[in-house]
Amino acid sequence: MTDAAAFASGKGHRDENFPVASWLVRRELRAPILAFYRFARAADDVADHPGAAPDQKLAQLARMEAALRGDGGNAEGMALRAVLQAHSLTDQHALDLLEAFRRDVTKKRYADWAELMDYCRYSAAPVGRFVLDLHGEARTLWPANDALCTALQVINHLQDCGKDHRALDRVYIPLDALAAQGAAVDDLAATCASPALLRTIEALAGRTADLLGQSRGFAPAIADRRLALEVGAIQALAEDLTTRLTRRDPLSQRVHHRPVEAAGVSLRGAFKVAIGWLG
Repeated sequence: MTDAAAFASGKGHRDENFPVASWLVRRELRAPILAFYRFARAADDVADHPGAAPDQKLAQLARMEAALRGDGGNAEGMALRAVLQAHSLTDQHALDLLEAFRRDVTKKRYADWAELMDYCRYSAAPVGRFVLDLHGEARTLWPANDALCTALQVINHLQDCGKDHRALDRVYIPLDALAAQGAAVDDLAATCASPALLRTIEALAGRTADLLGQSRGFAPAIADRRLALEVGAIQALAEDLTTRLTRRDPLSQRVHHRPVEAAGVSLRGAFKVAIGWLG
């Protein structure tokens, strides 16, 4: 498999659990964000492709990196390179993402929370860092960004823990967290979560809530008010989903928001940021 289209899943930015370049973001910056998203989506599709061999996946990710550096024909890589050059932005965030997707190809288990956090440093934080750089925001916001983006990643891992195990034999739930509650990887293959697995998920949701506590001041600190509203909406969505993960079984129950639910939570989050400006 050498054609990028052969790896495509068909998913787009509207299929994600959290907003991507929504109408809240300044119109002229939506296209650059979508170029970054399409690069990330294409790389994610490569890493998750059910039929491709690991060496084929790694070779395709290498082609994407080559295109990003100006030496290759991958469409997503070339498009993102053009955006980065037009806005005088670094390619490091995209390169960090590729490191995460290479790990997805080669690493199936995470021993502990520290290992998972290191993975999120490459798989999640670069997305928000790119958006901040694109908006000209201060890099002093990176720690709060990293906390929020990492929380979003862990939420996705917990929501999709059964599917990731069944489809990809990939387990992001740290093995020591499972063992601490008397759970095992095999519990993820069931149609309903065991009590031990539910305790594990609840404990990890608690750690995710701690990350969201670190990011709670993020949106109010952003200079671009439209981006601040978007981040406020995302913070609210993440907090709501984290609460749901303490009450629902992701193996047998829906955790992620329906569109109307997401819209309501997002509006409340954005409104909270806007009210803060009045005070």
